Amino acid sequence: MYNRGIRGATTVNRNEEKEILDATAELLQEVVRRNEIVPEDICSVWITVTPDLDATFPAKAIRALNGWDMVPLMCSTEIPVKGGLPKCIRLLLHVNTTKGQREMKHIYMNEAQSLRPDLSGSES
Repeated sequence: MYNRGIRGATTVNRNEEKEILDATAELLQEVVRRNEIVPEDICSVWITVTPDLDATFPAKAIRALNGWDMVPLMCSTEIPVKGGLPKCIRLLLHVNTTKGQREMKHIYMNEAQSLRPDLSGSES
């Protein structure tokens, strides 16, 4: 068994609580689905947002999902790098798995696909 990291990112259009929570939940659920994992496999989740997203803690979206109440979550703000992608939510899941590092499926959605075009797109 290994502890692996799985990355994900997405963007929202507005700094509104519902939009941030919906996008966070959608991203997490896609990471979980594509990697065939369950909350019991997850050691922790680190969630970051760009400084322009301060309407809510995105961890609220994860905490509201069935089975996620015991998974440790941490929210923080990204470094405000000039020219960085705005209104971006990023996830880093630490997962117990028997899969190799190259088997992890990192998920980039919406405008965040531009961050890692090499990891975006296909279901393979």
